[in-house]
Formats: sequence, structure tokens, C-alpha cells
Amino acid sequence: MQAKFKIYINLIEKHIVLEDIDCLTFYGANNVHLQMLKAFYPKLRIVARDNVLRVLGDEEQLCGLEESVEKLRSHVQKFNSLSAEDVIDIVKGRRVSDDVPKDVLVYSMSGRPIKARTINQQRLVDVYGESDLLFAVGPAGTGKTYLSIALAVKALKEKTAKKIILSRPAVEAGEKLGFLPGDMKDKIDPYLQPLYDALEDMLPQVKLQEMMEKRVIQIAPLAFMRGRTLSDAVVILDEAQNTTPQQLRMFLTRMGWNTKMIVTGDTSQIDLPRSQKSGLVEALKILKGVEGIGIVELTKQDIVRHKLVTRIVKAYEQYDKEVEEQTTTN
Repeated sequence: MQAKFKIYINLIEKHIVLEDIDCLTFYGANNVHLQMLKAFYPKLRIVARDNVLRVLGDEEQLCGLEESVEKLRSHVQKFNSLSAEDVIDIVKGRRVSDDVPKDVLVYSMSGRPIKARTINQQRLVDVYGESDLLFAVGPAGTGKTYLSIALAVKALKEKTAKKIILSRPAVEAGEKLGFLPGDMKDKIDPYLQPLYDALEDMLPQVKLQEMMEKRVIQIAPLAFMRGRTLSDAVVILDEAQNTTPQQLRMFLTRMGWNTKMIVTGDTSQIDLPRSQKSGLVEALKILKGVEGIGIVELTKQDIVRHKLVTRIVKAYEQYDKEVEEQTTTN
């Protein structure tokens, strides 16, 4: 929180900047939280514009308001939520727990705790803490990408990492890149949209945009990784089943100091040409048992999407098994 102030006759004006939070959450629906602050500090004139509170009044109340605003801002930053009861308790100095439960990674923009929901998801979280390189493999809907990004956002918030780097291979499935409209960014963005979606669920829109402009958060196709050394970061490669062995080897050797890598993929959804080997399948064989590398396999029991997704995955597994049996028989 930053503050600037001017001195008037018997009055002080101060500008309080609300950093790293969603201002709509802080102000409340229809500015209800802001109105409560005004009621608690009747001798102050408080005007809000975007993420800045312009305050005019006597020094004693102004100091009290500034302390309350910082506590409220800190609460919103941690939990992405703020209720009228929270405002009352914090301003009145009542005990409000600011401790995030141990099993919660971060909170979504709706205030929902994001944490492991199955045994294998918890194992993913645990192995991440123990390993510098983690492979998370499993079918669609098991939370591989979402949990990985939550771990990265947590590291950024706790300052154990200076940046987040997210990547995906841009594999053509149905449409050629050259035929898609727009410039290269427009062509690539659809492949990266799931990563944007997860980030938008965990970080305020304005803050996310600022982090991307300052390259604290970087999202790029796998091809853009060649020649880089990735240090002080959490680096996530999503959809790794669609990498070639050469691409994945190139990516893994980008690891620099104080960096953790997470590689996610689903070996049942390989979109590469049939003649091309999957880099993920090969890496899982080559790197199994290497010290410092963790491998977590999620199953259809870990699917946390709509219940139909589990049935769909099961049906396709059965179909693939039948096709394989028929091919072997013939």
C-alpha cells in the first residue's frame, strides 16, 4: 500500500493506493464496504476512484483509517473475498484469522479455496514440494493443469518464485495455423486459452494484466523456449503428450537455478501424427527413478469435472481396448 499526503489548514489529505487486489471486492457490491468505512470514520471525507482512496480529514482518524484499510487490503489479497462482517471485525479490532488453512493453495476470485480434492491430487501437491521436476499424467478433468497453476500462483504470492512461465505445444488439430485469422499471437492464443482461464480464476484481472505486461507471468508456445535459461521461476508445460522427443528434451534442459518445472499431459490424447513418437511417453520411461524427478499418475477416479466426464473417459477406454483386441486378432 502506498500513500501520498498534503497538509491543509488543520486537515490532512492522503491518497491510499490499493495494490494487488480486486477493488470491486474491497469496495463491496454497490460500494457497501466503502460506505461502512465512511460510517466508522465520520470526520473523514473519503472518495474512491479506481484503486485509489482520496481521504481528507483530521490526522488521528486518518491514521486509524489507513491502518484499517491495510488490514482489509491484506485480507482481500489472501482470500479474494470480503464480507460486511469481516469489515466490522477488522475495523473494530476483533480477532479475524488471517491464517490460510494448511491444505489450501490459494483462493479463487470468488473466494473459493483451491486445494487437492483427491488422494492423487494431494500426492501431486506433496511431490511438487519434494521435487524440482514433476510429471503429472492423467486423463482430462483430473485437475493437472489447474492445480499446477495454483501451485505456481502460491509460489509467486509467497515470493519463493519471481515469475511464472507457462507453455504449450501448438499442435494443429483440425485447422492449419496458416488458415486461422489474425497475426501470430491471434493464431497461438487459442492453444493457450486454458492457461489464461486458470490464471483469471486466481488473480484479479488488473493485476494479471500488469504481471503479464511486466513479464512476471509469461505464456508462450513451446517453440519460443529454445535458447532460454529459466531461473527463479515455476515453469509449467501443459499438454506435453503432444511434444516430440526433441521438443521435450529441449524444454527440460531450459531449467535454471531456483526453478521448479511441472510437466502435465494425457497419454491417451496424443494429437501427433501416427508416425511421430510422443516426447512425454519417452521421457516417462527414460527419467523414471532419476533423483529429483517426481512422477504422479492420476486416474479417472481423480476427475473433478462433471460426472459425465468420468463415464466418457471410461467408455473410450473400453472402446480403445476392444479395437486393440480386434487388431491383435486380425
